[in-house]
Amino acid sequence: MKKFQPNALDKRNKMVKAKKPSFFKRVASVITYPFKMVWRGIVSGARALAKSPVTTYRSIVRFRDSFLAKVQYLESESAKWKTTFKIAKMPYTLLLSLGFSPQMAVTLLFAGSTVGGGVIVNETILAEKSFSNGDAGVYTAPSNVPTEYSDDNNTLRLDLGSTPVGEIVIENVTVGTAYANSALPNGETNVIIVGGLPTADQFVATWLEVGHLIVDRWRCTKLTLDDIEVHTLNVTYNASDGQSIAPSAGTPRNRGIGGGNRADNMGTSGGYYDQIKITAPTSNTNGKVDVLRLSNLYTKGGPCVLKRIKAGTIDITLNELGSGDGFAAKDFIIANTVIYKTFNNIDNVEESISPP
Repeated sequence: MKKFQPNALDKRNKMVKAKKPSFFKRVASVITYPFKMVWRGIVSGARALAKSPVTTYRSIVRFRDSFLAKVQYLESESAKWKTTFKIAKMPYTLLLSLGFSPQMAVTLLFAGSTVGGGVIVNETILAEKSFSNGDAGVYTAPSNVPTEYSDDNNTLRLDLGSTPVGEIVIENVTVGTAYANSALPNGETNVIIVGGLPTADQFVATWLEVGHLIVDRWRCTKLTLDDIEVHTLNVTYNASDGQSIAPSAGTPRNRGIGGGNRADNMGTSGGYYDQIKITAPTSNTNGKVDVLRLSNLYTKGGPCVLKRIKAGTIDITLNELGSGDGFAAKDFIIANTVIYKTFNNIDNVEESISPP
């Protein structure tokens, strides 16, 4: 029988203590451990690729095919939903084309429901394009859907006629060449055009009749007011790189636009357009809107023009106008063809303003 040695355990503990690494070695091991694991992963991946390139390629192909299948599925679903919404809006669009108002069209489609001041059918669902969504196109007020549009034409055009509109608001938009890949439409030189149209071949001149026109916080290389009759003209707190403010006194009457059951208000906020055009394009038919508010329009690439307008009140305020060509070249012009009864000209200054 083996004789028990009382000092054997002590000797074993001493040997373990002797083999235990130092503190610095342990710290170094902890620090270098992640790098060792990364290196091992790189080496093992390289070995796997070297040993079986065909297997690696097939794995990549399976990932590619799986990804493309998901993309094709989403595109297919998107096309199906687009077709569904086109079909859903067909009865509504047909009723509008027959002359029914939006409220009457909805009433006929949803018999028994109550239609109040707003349209139940949401244009953002039933229509791919709409004025309220900020989509470019040609709009015949007061319709919120365009009468025509093209993906190649990024002009926001609003045609006003004998149907009076309560309020039109366009705000917080960028126009002209002030954003990437933008350009004015062919043959156009003005970025913003607001007003009636002059006499032309087989066309009798028109006016834009406005109760209250507000033009504020525009940034234009040039702003011109011409051929306007206004009862109260307020030109306040504008800064321009050269200005010529020379309206003429007269006796235009004050005005507001009524019309009884006039059209609903129209409004859009935000967007990018090559041009904004608000005119009365029907021969011998003036456009009519009670309040026209055009606020915070940032433009580049051509002048902003207000012309052939009859208004009760026009506010031109807090605009920055200039193309950096010096005070001799006037970038803010109120021509002597602007006729007013009351004129408030307050704190409009000339200062050097560079192009947008």
